[in-house]
Amino acid sequence: MEQIKADAHAIIDHALKTAMPGPSVQKALQKMSFGTGRIYVLSIGKAAYTMAEAAQKVLGERIAKGICITKYGHVKGTIPGFACYEAGHPITDENGIAATQKAMAMVQGLNEKDTVLVLISGGGSALFESPAVPLADYNAITEQLLKCGADIHEINTVRKHLSHVKGGRFAQLCAPAEVIGIALSDVLGNDSAVIASGPISPDPSTCMNAEEILQKYQILISENVRLELEKETPKVIKNAEIKVIGSVKTLCLDAEKTCEELGYHALILNDALCCEAKDAGLAFGQKAKEHQPEDQNIALIAGGETVVHVAGNGLGGRNQEMALACAKEIAGMKDVCFFSLGSDGTDGPTDAAGGIVDGHTKEELLQQGICIETVLKNNDAYHALQKCHGLIMTGPTGTNLNDLSVLLIRNGQ
Repeated sequence: MEQIKADAHAIIDHALKTAMPGPSVQKALQKMSFGTGRIYVLSIGKAAYTMAEAAQKVLGERIAKGICITKYGHVKGTIPGFACYEAGHPITDENGIAATQKAMAMVQGLNEKDTVLVLISGGGSALFESPAVPLADYNAITEQLLKCGADIHEINTVRKHLSHVKGGRFAQLCAPAEVIGIALSDVLGNDSAVIASGPISPDPSTCMNAEEILQKYQILISENVRLELEKETPKVIKNAEIKVIGSVKTLCLDAEKTCEELGYHALILNDALCCEAKDAGLAFGQKAKEHQPEDQNIALIAGGETVVHVAGNGLGGRNQEMALACAKEIAGMKDVCFFSLGSDGTDGPTDAAGGIVDGHTKEELLQQGICIETVLKNNDAYHALQKCHGLIMTGPTGTNLNDLSVLLIRNGQ
């Protein structure tokens, strides 16, 4: 069991190292032409600091001004030419709004020779925001959507219709300047209109779509919010283009390569995982039963973003719930290990990136009087995994490419 746990941590470490966006951002910028005008840079999201740092290395003094807006604890130092701000995530706060106002002011009065470089990563939806409704109303809607299990496409559809910068509106503010975007995708399908709620991309969703989502989850809104929802987002953006340089598929492919190097026969099951976290954990556990015993070491890999319907009052995240649900299924199995983590280093409202479990986890918890079924009903996976040393703690990683889940099975020979 010690060997399989060591293999799991080696896969995690290598995947996160490879997923760092700096080299990809630099490579993309080196192929771009920015003309002779001024260059303004806005970097938003959980990977904003790393991406801004990479842009500064390539563009240097050509940057007239840069603004970086990221999550608390993600700024690692000063970047020449940049003002760096930290703000709330997943719920927008006043610091995020204040930083966004500075970004909006930065792009006022530009001309057609100027260029605005927008570096986008997941988390930008909460961090980069100028709500068109009172913040309390905006956050109440966001919190309800998060708790009821709405997926990121649904959440962002609503948020785009309640914002001054989402759904292509920031690109409009930059006109007549040219806008160039580089994005790390944390959404399935890598749709630039969904990543960080598409601040420079035309929005295919409609006011009616947003209203239907609110009705689907029975979320009540005020008349003022309803009036804002009737204002349509731009469907055509003429001054902006965007390139996606990284996604969860990249993360899965690297994990596959590392698993093979460690002596596992690796298979990517899915790089667009989107279901209830507990159901995904159970499915991985069932896969473990199907593949044991085998005459070779097996690694089953998935990437994506599951959801959690919050019914309890515990602490946890989707990756922790997935791991704990899997632990119930693989109980008593030898040489089996499963982990799931958020590549950004954060899983839900916790300081853990995810969870790691094995065939001993359920018994270890039972010896402490902890029942996995009860824990999952209360959405309290964090405290249970903490009791059995099952939390994955990475701290802020500087990247954000969705979640990585891997089941390892050794043949015991």
